[in-house]
Amino acid sequence: MKKFLKIIGVIIIGLLLFVGVYYFVNNESLPIGTKGKEAEELAQKMMNAINKKAFDTTEIIEWNFRGEHQYKWKKQEGLVEVSWDDNQVVLNLNDTSKSTGENQKMIQTALDYFNNDSFWLVAPYKVFDDGVERSVVKVDDKDALMVTYTSGGSTPGDSYLWILDSTYVPTSYKMWTSIIPLGGVSATWNDMTTADSGIKLPTTHTLSLFGMELSMGDVKAYNPNADALAEKVLKAVKHEAYKKTRYIDWSFGGRRSYKWDKELHIVEVSWNDAKVILHPNEMSKSIAYLKGEEIKNNESLVKRAWDLFNNDSFWLVAPHKLFEPGIYRSIEMIDGKEALRVKYSSGGTTPGDSYVWILDENYLPGSYQMYVPSMKMAGVPATWEDWIETESGTMLPKSHTFASGGKLSMGDVKGYN
Repeated sequence: MKKFLKIIGVIIIGLLLFVGVYYFVNNESLPIGTKGKEAEELAQKMMNAINKKAFDTTEIIEWNFRGEHQYKWKKQEGLVEVSWDDNQVVLNLNDTSKSTGENQKMIQTALDYFNNDSFWLVAPYKVFDDGVERSVVKVDDKDALMVTYTSGGSTPGDSYLWILDSTYVPTSYKMWTSIIPLGGVSATWNDMTTADSGIKLPTTHTLSLFGMELSMGDVKAYNPNADALAEKVLKAVKHEAYKKTRYIDWSFGGRRSYKWDKELHIVEVSWNDAKVILHPNEMSKSIAYLKGEEIKNNESLVKRAWDLFNNDSFWLVAPHKLFEPGIYRSIEMIDGKEALRVKYSSGGTTPGDSYVWILDENYLPGSYQMYVPSMKMAGVPATWEDWIETESGTMLPKSHTFASGGKLSMGDVKGYN
């Protein structure tokens, strides 16, 4: 018996020594950051990189935490459906007294789960919450964002040091928290998905603490109400007829003219003394003419025609493109009415642009506000007017008016088969 106790004692001492050495080697002191303008600007760059505006308007987020806790968060309503084992709770984040569950203890448990588990999903979006302090810390000669929570959640007082890539998207963080006694434990934040609502969310995390993994399950974020509003716009512009329209002719401000075979996706683009038969899906087949003569080394003319078509066709058919790949839709309130924000993450010549469509009582676009960072546009308005029903049955605009009073004519607009 004494021999057995000695063995147990040796094991315990060995474990204590291992824990002590591990703590001594891996424990990091909380770094001291610099607060002020630089920290605020760094935090804002991170917000722009992960599309905070889209997060604010996201309607529903779904995920589970380690396969144990399941969530359906109706953000705009402030309601969260939480389930685990055989338990179900509906949290009311706006007024927790209105939450429903078997008893108050279960409701509090659900709230604690949500505070912890949602942090592992949306923490980067919370750096400007009330009770949050921001500072800059140098890590490997690069700026990292230190975030300290002075209040809120289940564990106020915790600090997180966000490591950012060259585009300011978070890739990992280091933690100094009350729940983990070891300072500087890191967790990855780079296994990201871009959800249907346009926001970036992590699907898994790997902790430096013994390589632990945390799965966030089948992560989803989507906007069913915005999609329903976009469908009403498509109905108003008679999109079904647009899909069947083979030919569209128009001009742009009297400077360029187009004949577009939509079915074959071949466009005749004419401007000044140039004409290009553009094949957007196979650019090498494009043919360029200058003063009626075919140009063999035509790359510059073909590229010019491609850029012109991308820009000028947008002013004619943009409302018909609301559900194309790489487009995110959300609802924005303008003068007390629902407007449709559309963000382009890819395509065209300036991916990253956003447009807020102002709709009439029949959901026909009457104008939009343009957010084009490359042109320093932040809400510049332009009308969509003189809508006509073409021969093919679709709706297309004939003109636009800008805030300056300038007008843009789309010429003799035609759609036919």
